Amino acid sequence: MSAGRVRRRGKKHEEEEHENHERWMVSYADMMTLLFVLFVVLFAMSQVDQAKFAALAKGLAQTLGTPITVQPSSTPEGSVLDGLPAVIDIASAIPPDPTVQQAQVDQAAAQAAAERAERVAAEAQQAYAELAAARDRIEAALAAAGYAGAARYEIDERGLVVHIVADQVLFDAEEAALRPDGRAILAAVAPAVAGLPNELGVEGHTNHLPVTRGGPWPSNWELSTYRATTVLRYLAAEGVPQPRMSATGYSSTRPLVPEADPNAVTVNRRVDVVVLSTASAEANALLPGIDAANQGDPE
Repeated sequence: MSAGRVRRRGKKHEEEEHENHERWMVSYADMMTLLFVLFVVLFAMSQVDQAKFAALAKGLAQTLGTPITVQPSSTPEGSVLDGLPAVIDIASAIPPDPTVQQAQVDQAAAQAAAERAERVAAEAQQAYAELAAARDRIEAALAAAGYAGAARYEIDERGLVVHIVADQVLFDAEEAALRPDGRAILAAVAPAVAGLPNELGVEGHTNHLPVTRGGPWPSNWELSTYRATTVLRYLAAEGVPQPRMSATGYSSTRPLVPEADPNAVTVNRRVDVVVLSTASAEANALLPGIDAANQGDPE
């Protein structure tokens, strides 16, 4: 190879590496990003979740046994609690527990029911005392007239029931005209009930024996009703106000003793004079129990 064809190769040009003067911007950007994240986290932490805070306060109050209060910050920078007035009772901001609220409602209802029951019981006692006083006046009047024991007494949910046996006392068998003894008994009863404010119900009752076929009465219904109206008319004539009285016949449907009782024929044939109670239905329902308790007490 000739020297002329031989090219002289020169050395490869090597450029000098330049220094990167902008690398600091990468670190700066990273730092700014971290600072931004930090401020976001701090801002988020500064927003108080009131519901969660109230739940926390409730739990602390139950654990410590004392109310939790918060004093607002007075720092110049302010606080999320700065808008709250003075000392706050956190317990008042806690939503009521449904179980506790229902228990309070049940307790209030039970207390109201107990107070009502107490009022009704007091009303029943007062009504019983008035009816018992009327019973004592009637019994004293009958004793003064010489007919002590002519009537039996019972205080039930209607009031004072005066059972006057009709057989051979008020009426003869299958008759509705008063006997002399019957008129004397009613003459003694009338003044004792005339001054009462109570309404009076006169009830006629027969025994289970049927009336004589072909007699004056189609059935015991007519006989019991006519006897009741006979007694009512006599009491009215003796001064008992008629507007306060009513008469009803029950035939043999409401016996005092069962038909198998040896005294059923005479005891169930009767006229009842009912001194109706003026108390409420709830109080009247307690009267039989009060009467049973008083009958069991030794005199």
